[in-house]
Amino acid sequence: MTPAHFSFSSAFILGLMGLAFHRTHLLSALLCLEGMMLSLFIALALWALQFEATNFSTAPLLLLAFSACEASTGLALLVATARTHGTDRLQNLNLLQC
Repeated sequence: MTPAHFSFSSAFILGLMGLAFHRTHLLSALLCLEGMMLSLFIALALWALQFEATNFSTAPLLLLAFSACEASTGLALLVATARTHGTDRLQNLNLLQC
C-alpha cells in the first residue's frame, strides 16, 4: 500500500469512525461527512491520474460539486435546526414529533 493510498484510506476511516462514535452535535457530524467526501475526492483524482484516463477526469469534479451541494444543504439544515430548537445537539432533536 502506497503512502497516498494509506493517507486517504485512513482519512476516510477516521471520518467514518467520527461519524459513528461522536454524534453529539450536528456540526461535528457534518464535518465528518465533509472529511469523508474530501478523502473520496482525493482517491478518485489519484485513481484518474494513475490510469491516465482522460474520459474519467471529470468524475472528481462531479464528486466535488455534489459534496459542495451536500455541504450547503447540511448548513441550511443546521441553521434551521438552531433556529427552531435553539441548539444543534442531536440528542435534543425528536424526529418523531411533528
